[in-house]
Amino acid sequence: MAGAIIENMSTKKLCIVGGILLIFQVIAFLVGGLIAPSPTTAVPYTSVKCIDVRKNHHKTKWLMPWGSNPCEKIKDFDEAVSRQIEANDIVFAVHIPLPSKEMSPWFQFMLFIMQLDIAFKMDNDLKENAEITLDVSLAYRDDVFDDWEEIAHAIELRKLKCTFGSPKTLESEGRHYDCDFLPFMEIGSVAHKYYLINIRLPVNERKGINVGIGEIKDIRLVGIHQNGGFTKVWFAMKTFLTPSILIIMIWYWRRITLMTRAPVLLEKVIFALGISMTFINIPVEWFSIGFDWTWMLLFGDIRQGIFYAMLLSFWIIFCGEHMMDQNERNRLSGYWKQVGPIAVGSFCLFIFDMCERGVQLKNPFYSIWTTEVGTELAMAFIIVAGICLCLYFLFLCFMVFQVFRNISGKQSSLPAMSKARRLHYEGLIFRFKFLMLITLACAAMTVIFFIVSQVTEGHWKWGDVTIQANSAFFTGIYGMWNLYVFALMFLYAPSHKNYGEDQSNGDLGVNSGEELQLTTTITHVDGPTEVYKLARKEAQE
Repeated sequence: MAGAIIENMSTKKLCIVGGILLIFQVIAFLVGGLIAPSPTTAVPYTSVKCIDVRKNHHKTKWLMPWGSNPCEKIKDFDEAVSRQIEANDIVFAVHIPLPSKEMSPWFQFMLFIMQLDIAFKMDNDLKENAEITLDVSLAYRDDVFDDWEEIAHAIELRKLKCTFGSPKTLESEGRHYDCDFLPFMEIGSVAHKYYLINIRLPVNERKGINVGIGEIKDIRLVGIHQNGGFTKVWFAMKTFLTPSILIIMIWYWRRITLMTRAPVLLEKVIFALGISMTFINIPVEWFSIGFDWTWMLLFGDIRQGIFYAMLLSFWIIFCGEHMMDQNERNRLSGYWKQVGPIAVGSFCLFIFDMCERGVQLKNPFYSIWTTEVGTELAMAFIIVAGICLCLYFLFLCFMVFQVFRNISGKQSSLPAMSKARRLHYEGLIFRFKFLMLITLACAAMTVIFFIVSQVTEGHWKWGDVTIQANSAFFTGIYGMWNLYVFALMFLYAPSHKNYGEDQSNGDLGVNSGEELQLTTTITHVDGPTEVYKLARKEAQE
């Protein structure tokens, strides 16, 4: 009878395959830890206060903080008051990058957060739940002598969350509030060399715009972008892994189509998992080096969402196909209770991503967290997705428990078998449990390395060797799931070993009674795998 490769593989060969995969796993971590730099770089920017007193000035001129044509500057607002300059005529200008540097498409994205330096003043105190209105514009150019071209312009609201650690008395005037960082801007591509941000704080006392926001001394930005060196390593990994998974996927499906039966549900799901992994691997990011594709971040989120939804569905179906009875087995509709939460949770996260990064395709300054309605909507989507994840986890734990209970119950009949037959089935059970433990180890490693990357300083130094922990996390975990999918398609592909009825029984020294007892579900030599039948036998009885 035929089964999966994992069932017909000796323990020695299985250990060799596992050792080879482990070597590739170590290489994946070392590539990120030793070759790649840290994934991202944070660059602080301090805005320059420029003066522009012309009518409708923001529509006709961009104010540069420095360079060949710098703006007229003021040091602080006290100077503006002494020179009778109105707040509406002050522009906070930020040039990206810093002087004598250039941005690069290899940086992939730009994320900016804002920090306001607000001083306490008795006659201009910061009100509770104050909102600041920002009139922001973004422009680009690729040569220092070119004119600035506008990318986006928007009027945005941001809630101020600030605390003051001293009593609000005359003696405390001039001390700064401790304010939370504010989301400012996100762009999904860095297609140009130079960028310019102009920020205005329009004041309209009659409409209550920018009233009661305290005395703003400075606006600081922190720009975060992906390191070019890490991008090159990441692209190289994708380029290498794409044909690897594609080849094993074609080989896997070809072996299935050579069988005399139709593919079973588990085989279809493994193939679908390979397709979703290939979808992530295809290095379409190479095109972002030459094209201004601002939607790449959103596209990347969608690709990851499809893969993880497929992975979670595979775990459920993998367990279910080893415990359900004959009537429920091999039908996707039998898993609607378990797969339903995955679909609902994935849909909620997709809607949340579209509400955030989808809108940012038109307005990079937008953030769903800046309004009450947006915050409540975002939290609702996240909470629903979290509830679905908890339900899925409970279903999965229950099904894993059922599978192991079924296998343990069947092990009680092993002593009555002949020695050869007993050793054969003990090997099958060992290999099945081994795969389950490997799955658990992969999930645990993902969580552990994520936590480690968050709590460490980003790199470890041993003598003269520096290991980038965050880069190792990204490349290692990415390589790990590729190896996991590769191993699944290899080990669960149909085996080419077939045994005749007499040869199978004779070689294993089993009488017809034993064969009937353990393999009553076999319909032909290309039927279900042996672990599949062994685990499900208890449920049938």
